[in-house]
Amino acid sequence: VCQEYYVLNVFFPVLKVCYLIINSSVVILLPWECCHLIHNILPHISTIVGSMEEHNTSSTDFTFMGLFDRKETSGLLFAIIAIIFVTALMANGVMIFLIQTDLRLHTPMYFLLSHLSLIDMIYISTIVPKMLVDYLLDQRTISFVGCTAQHFLYLTLVGAEFFLLGLMAYDRYVAICNPLRYPVLMSRRVCWMIIAGSWFGGSLDGFLLTPITMSFPFCNSREINHFFCEAPAVLKLACADTALYETVMYMCCVLMLLIPFSVVLASYARILSTVHRMSSVEGRKKAFATCSSHVTVVSLFYGAAMYTYMLPHSYHTPAQDKVLSVFYTILTPMLNPLIYSLRNKDVTGALKRALGRFKAPQRVSRGVF
Repeated sequence: VCQEYYVLNVFFPVLKVCYLIINSSVVILLPWECCHLIHNILPHISTIVGSMEEHNTSSTDFTFMGLFDRKETSGLLFAIIAIIFVTALMANGVMIFLIQTDLRLHTPMYFLLSHLSLIDMIYISTIVPKMLVDYLLDQRTISFVGCTAQHFLYLTLVGAEFFLLGLMAYDRYVAICNPLRYPVLMSRRVCWMIIAGSWFGGSLDGFLLTPITMSFPFCNSREINHFFCEAPAVLKLACADTALYETVMYMCCVLMLLIPFSVVLASYARILSTVHRMSSVEGRKKAFATCSSHVTVVSLFYGAAMYTYMLPHSYHTPAQDKVLSVFYTILTPMLNPLIYSLRNKDVTGALKRALGRFKAPQRVSRGVF
């Protein structure tokens, strides 16, 4: 029952959202070539998952220790996470709507930002709905297939966001340091290459690490001291020596963090140098306002992820890992659109114009009656 529930109500709805978005042309999640590639790979993924499940014959379910382990605070924590989840979906949805409908936001920066909002919507939807439903149904189990799907989606989406945030810093660098060449250096073709590269990097991480992580034999307890199937927590249940694989995974995560973070540092070093040489005070304020939102988002996301994946395991405790995971898997998807909207005059202006268009027909209809 758990397996059927998770696959039918969490995994496939996420894919359905991606499919509907592509067909309605609101915003394209992946280039058609990547969609075709994934369509061809999915049958092989099911075969691999089936073989991994047969390998772990002792039990097909995992049990989450979860966040709601204290009864006196579980109700309040449930309500807070539910509010955050709904807020994240609404805020990111509004961002995508404004960017798609307002012509003034049809620029490369907002094009990339719309995809960031889309990633955040799918990202938080792979983890939080399962937590909330489990609390309501008083269950904590997840099937082997469900855990594999959640692990794969998590790695793919978090990897795509890592790369996208790094490449968005390049967009700000071009806009401030090479404004005359901005239409050429950030053409629509380049923007699509950035989107495709981000998704390719994230999906490569998911396709490489998920089969290996889930192929280890797991001990009989199968109790994951976490609230979702994150690799470090799952590997603690393995009954085999995982030291070599954990070292390889650590190096992979470090590269995935350091490469985009290096792009961010290099871009903003050049930006600060350019802004420092500006003679116009107004120009400096505009440049800082443009970059401050992105810097805030990058600091929140990369900071928590670096603590989780770059510090040695001896510095970690399960409680700390849960708190940090909550920060960049639940809080960040909600904070990203709020930071960009509250600190950005273009977005607030687009929202006011959208509300004005919404109120205008109501005034006309009231005038008629």
